[in-house]
Amino acid sequence: MTPEQVAAACKPLALELGEAFSRCPSTLRRARLLGISGWAFYITGRAGALGDVRAETVAAALGFIAPEAVADGWDAAARTVPPLEVAAANLAECCRWGAARLGGSPEVSRLAGLLGRAVEAADGSAMPLFAAWRAMPVPDPSPGARAAVGLLLLREHFAGAYLLAVRAAGLTPLEAVLAGPEGEAGAAACGWAPPYPPVGPLVRRRLWAEAVTDRLVSPAFRALGPVEGTELVHLLTAARPRARGG
Repeated sequence: MTPEQVAAACKPLALELGEAFSRCPSTLRRARLLGISGWAFYITGRAGALGDVRAETVAAALGFIAPEAVADGWDAAARTVPPLEVAAANLAECCRWGAARLGGSPEVSRLAGLLGRAVEAADGSAMPLFAAWRAMPVPDPSPGARAAVGLLLLREHFAGAYLLAVRAAGLTPLEAVLAGPEGEAGAAACGWAPPYPPVGPLVRRRLWAEAVTDRLVSPAFRALGPVEGTELVHLLTAARPRARGG
């Protein structure tokens, strides 16, 4: 497989598995322990690696969530707990989930190693959220935890690359969401209020942005080569049932 083919094959798996821990009941309980809502924990847990910045900066980095919805979560959390503390709690939950769900697999050390090499080789230019997360210290060195953190980082790398590609395609983040598989339901889930623009003319540009995303992420997989890239796709596919609790 070429690096771009590996990127295209890994993308849906990384996007799914890289955020699976955030839906775990234990992760949601961490929000209550911090005294903030689940939404505030999601926004600040994901963007808190940026540090003490304004909500407008967070909205720009996340891109696909409506600025008003970002501000609701970010500002509510900031009144109670520092953003970096929420990010650290989120990372700890990611590690806990990874150790529990992925740690029992005989291939987990290999998965963690391949993910780590890809993430290390990734170009973080114009991707502040990915770069901020890559600089965060990992609190658990176990293979399952490292694999989960690698998935989180790869997800943010794909998300950052997609945001760049969407803007290069002449789309707004809202238009990209509307032209995606979830359509208006996805836009509403991301906090965008109707009325929405027509979708038809947007789909072709979104597909172009998907291809550009694969191209932007491909240097990360070039570090693995075609054989190990293919192996990573197989390992991620095998990890999906365990991540889902199956």
